[in-house]
Amino acid sequence: MRTGTWLRVIGGLALVTAIAIAIQFREHLDPAALEAWIGGFGVTAPLVFIGVYALASILFLPGMVMTLAGGALFGPVWGTLINLVGATLGATLAFLIARYLGADWVTRRLGGRMKQVVSGVEAEGWRFVAFVRLVPLFPYNVLNYALGLTRIRLLAYALATFICMAPGALAYTYVGYAGRQAIAGGEAAIQTGLIALGLLALVAFLPRLVKRLRGPSEWLTVAELAERLRADHPPLVVDVRSPEEFTGELGHIEGAVNIPLDQLEDRLGQLPDDRPLALVCRTDKRSKNAARLLRANGFGDVAVVRKGMTAWVEAEAPAEAGAATAPRQNHRTT
Repeated sequence: MRTGTWLRVIGGLALVTAIAIAIQFREHLDPAALEAWIGGFGVTAPLVFIGVYALASILFLPGMVMTLAGGALFGPVWGTLINLVGATLGATLAFLIARYLGADWVTRRLGGRMKQVVSGVEAEGWRFVAFVRLVPLFPYNVLNYALGLTRIRLLAYALATFICMAPGALAYTYVGYAGRQAIAGGEAAIQTGLIALGLLALVAFLPRLVKRLRGPSEWLTVAELAERLRADHPPLVVDVRSPEEFTGELGHIEGAVNIPLDQLEDRLGQLPDDRPLALVCRTDKRSKNAARLLRANGFGDVAVVRKGMTAWVEAEAPAEAGAATAPRQNHRTT
C-alpha cells in the first residue's frame, strides 16, 4: 500500500476515533461552563470561540449549543457574524477532510442510482448547497462530510454555506442573546424574547418558501429547444402530459417520450443517466413539478420548456413561413 493511502487510512481511523469519543461526552457539554471558559479569554474570546465552533463541527458536537453560546457571549449582531464564521470554517474543514480521505475511493466505487444521485448534486453545484443549507434535509455535520465526497467546487461550497446559513444563524443567535437577557431580567427581556420567537417562526417558514420559489434548473424557449434538437447530442424530450393529450390536439414533438407526471416516479428507470432531459407539457406547470421530482432523484441536467406545447405549436406558423430557428417537428394525430 502506498504512503498516501496509508496516511489516508490512519487519518480516517484517527478521525473516527475522535468523533466517537466526542459523541460519548456530548451529553456533558455545559453551555454555561462553555460561556464562562470562552469569556475568560478577553479580547481574543471571538477567535477562540471560532476555533472551538469549527472543531465542534468536525467532531459532530451539537452546533445549536455553540450558536446559542455565541449569542449569549457576543450579542445578536457580532454573535451572528462570529457564529457564521465558526460554522462555515468547521463546515469547510470537514468538507476538505472528506475530500482528502475518501473522495477518490468513493468516485471509483460509485455505480447505478447512487452515481446518478451524486452526478445530480454535482450538476446543481452551489445551488444544491444553498438549498440544503436553507432547507435542512440532512444534519449539518453529516452534510459537511457528504458534500466533500462530491466534486462541488470549494469556493462555491463555502460561499453558499456562509450566505445561506445566515437566516438560521441570526435566529438562533438571537435566542441565545434573549436567554441571557431573560436571566438578567427587566422589561427589555420580554421584547427581546418576542423578537427571538418571531425570528424562529420566520426560519421555520423559510423551507416552505424556498421549495415554492425554487424553479427548474434551466428554462428553454421552444426556439432554443429546436436548436438543441438539431445538435450532435440532443436532449431527450420527456412529455409529462397524459397519453390522450400526447396524441391529441397539440400533438407532440418528434422523438419525445411520453411519461405522465403521475407515473414519472415509478418510471425513472426508463430515463437515461447520461443524457440531458427537456420536459414539456401543455404549458409548463406540470413540467416544473416533474423537474423538482427528477432533481430529488439525482437527475441534474434537466430543463423545462417554457410554455410547453402551446408555444411549440404557436411557433409553427413562422416555421412554415421559413424561419430558420422555429420548430418544425410537431406531430399530430388526426
